[in-house]
Amino acid sequence: MRVGVLAGEASGDILGSRVLAALAAHCDKLVVEGIGGPLMEAQGLSSMFPMERLSVMGFVEPLKRLPELLRIRRQVFEHFRDNPPDIFLGIDSPDFNLRLERKLRHCGIPTAHLVSPSVWAWRRGRIEKIRQSVDLMLCLFPFETAIYRENHIPVRFVGHPLADELPRAVDRLEARRALGLSEAGEVLALLPGSRSGEVRMLAPLFLQAARRLRSAQPELSLVMPAANAARETELRQLLEEYPDLPVNLVSGRSREVMAAATAVLLASGTATLEAALLKRPMVVAYRMGALSWWLITRLVHTEYAALPNVLAGRALVPELLQDAASPQGLADAVAPLLGGGSDAAEQLQAFDAMHRELARDYASICAEALLELLGSSANRG
Repeated sequence: MRVGVLAGEASGDILGSRVLAALAAHCDKLVVEGIGGPLMEAQGLSSMFPMERLSVMGFVEPLKRLPELLRIRRQVFEHFRDNPPDIFLGIDSPDFNLRLERKLRHCGIPTAHLVSPSVWAWRRGRIEKIRQSVDLMLCLFPFETAIYRENHIPVRFVGHPLADELPRAVDRLEARRALGLSEAGEVLALLPGSRSGEVRMLAPLFLQAARRLRSAQPELSLVMPAANAARETELRQLLEEYPDLPVNLVSGRSREVMAAATAVLLASGTATLEAALLKRPMVVAYRMGALSWWLITRLVHTEYAALPNVLAGRALVPELLQDAASPQGLADAVAPLLGGGSDAAEQLQAFDAMHRELARDYASICAEALLELLGSSANRG
C-alpha cells in the first residue's frame, strides 16, 4: 500500500505517526511519502521537505512565507500527480491541505482529511470547498459530524487520541508527590495560557482571583506551570508584584500540575479538554484586545468557547470571557469547586462520560476508515 500524507505541525506529526503505525499493522508493505516530522519518519515516512517549513502561525508570517509555501505545495502536488499514491491523507493544516487535496482528488486519487476545520464555529462557507476536496473527513469529536452529514460529505468520528492516552482515573497524590506539593489540603492550578499575549492578559487576573480565594482559605496552595522558558521569565517577573502570594511556579509539566489540583482555573483552549479527561473541575476564562474581541464575536457562531461545554452541549463549566473575566468573578466561580460540592461532582460525572465517548482507539479506527475508503475507491474504479 502506498500512502501520501502531509502534516504541517508537531500536533499533526503525533496524530499521523499513530495512524501510520496502525496502517502498518494491516498491510504487508506500507510505503509512505509526503511531509511530516520525526515521529512520522520513524514510521517510515520519506519527508520531501522539513515539516518546520510549513509551521507558520498568525497573519503576517504566512504572507511573508507565501511564495515558499506555494512552491512546496506545487512540488508535492506534481510529485503525487506523476506518482499517484493509493490514497492521500491530509492532517490538519486545512489552509494548506484542502487545496492540495482538491487537486489530487481531481486527478483521481482518493483523499481523506484528519481533524475537521472548525466549520461548525466559523467560516461555514468552507464546507463547499471541503466537499470538493475530500472523499472522507475524519473527526476527533462527535458533534463535528453533523455539518458534514447535512452537506452529504462522507464523515467518520474516530475519537480523540488524548482520551486513549489518559487513564480513566489519575492519581492526585502521586502527582503532588512528583511536584513536591503537600499531599493534604486544597490545590488550585492556574494555567493562563502558553502565548505571551494570553499570559499578559490573564495571569494578573488569575493571581488577583487567587489572592481573594486565599483570603477566605489561607491554607489554599497555588501552582502554575510555565509553558516554556519565555513564559517562565514573564511569570517570574509578574510574581514579584505579588510577594504575599505563595505560588509554586513549575517549568512545563502542565499535565502533572492539573492532575495534582483540586480545581483548575485556565485559559480557553485545548488544555480544557485535557483537564476534563484528567477529571479536574475547572473554570475557563479568556481575554483579548478590544478589536480582536469585536471581530471574533462577529465571525464565530458557537454558543460556547470551552471544549467541555461544546462536547456537553450545555454550560457545564463556567466560562468568563472578556469583561466577565474579573478577579472577583473568577474567584466566585472557582470557590464552589474547591469544596468538592455539587458543582464539582456534576462536572466530574460529565467528564467521565466524555472520556468514555472519546476513547475509541482512534488510530485503529482511522486505519480501518482509510482502508475502507481505498476499497470502495477500487470498486468504483
